[in-house]
Amino acid sequence: MAQQHLDPTAGPVAGDALAAYLQAQATEFLRALRQHRETGGATATATNGTEEAVDAARALRRSARRISGTLHTFRPLLDEGWSEGMRPELAWLSGTLAREHAYGARLERLLAALHRLSGSSAFPAQAASEVRTEKGTLTVGAAKAGALLERQLTLARTRAHSAALQALGSSRFHAVADSVAVLASEVPLTASAAGTALRPLAAAAEDRLGDAVTGLPLITAGHPYNAEALVHGLSADTAPQPQDAPWHQVRLLLRLHRYAREVMYSDEVAVDVRLLTTGQALDRHRDAAEAAAAAASAARTPRIAPATAYALGVLHADQRHEVEAARFAFQRAWLRETVGTP
Repeated sequence: MAQQHLDPTAGPVAGDALAAYLQAQATEFLRALRQHRETGGATATATNGTEEAVDAARALRRSARRISGTLHTFRPLLDEGWSEGMRPELAWLSGTLAREHAYGARLERLLAALHRLSGSSAFPAQAASEVRTEKGTLTVGAAKAGALLERQLTLARTRAHSAALQALGSSRFHAVADSVAVLASEVPLTASAAGTALRPLAAAAEDRLGDAVTGLPLITAGHPYNAEALVHGLSADTAPQPQDAPWHQVRLLLRLHRYAREVMYSDEVAVDVRLLTTGQALDRHRDAAEAAAAAASAARTPRIAPATAYALGVLHADQRHEVEAARFAFQRAWLRETVGTP
């Protein structure tokens, strides 16, 4: 990155701060786990659980992500065997718990978009006799498209729910919880870590983010329409949209940079409006890209009615436009803050 956003006037932060941060996150993990169990989380997650159980599961994911990301950024200061063994387990847990919520949010997003695009206050129930114009065609197609998406994504969500329950009751999860419990009381730092400055490792994480952003097609992101992405999404190729991968990588690196700042500074100092704004744009990008992929996948369902396929195609295009809008928002926030940095 051309500009460093880590505070150059701050005093040296050593490995003791890293240990304190990891212990705090481990304690939060254990607190969320206890709350999850007390609120029925062992048998209920986002599908049919209480709000408290859902919040506890979210807190579990949040602390697991922070521990895993911190182990990645500051791995030279931690016992290598322990760190490399724990990171993938935390990633597995966080990913497994996140899928159920993701499918539910994706379905809600797509149904709301269909409702908006069809312009029907009676969605999803519409009679075929109401087809008069292209808008009416979309309205009737939207009803069937919504029903198809609901079947597919509800099934996926149910499977993710079962997988989450199985994971939370597995010996693998109990091993992760035991490791986090040990971490809450003792962090396996290397012998030299206590007096080693954290700034070079945190700055390296920031540099990786800057390099990844430099590789993004920010000029393309300044245009409101990206025909190449639309054509690819509606083709017979089911591979992920190739344009999205570098943006997803930037989202991951931005998260790692945020976590490194949390280690380095107090919560008050760690809050960076620039990181919040760009992070929100990348979250919207991820959500819209995955929703577009779900619409395209549904459109490939054999023997669906032409009106249904049409509605799904319009929905896919709408979500790809949302992807472009999120890229544009990221570009403006990132470049404006970079230029404005003294």
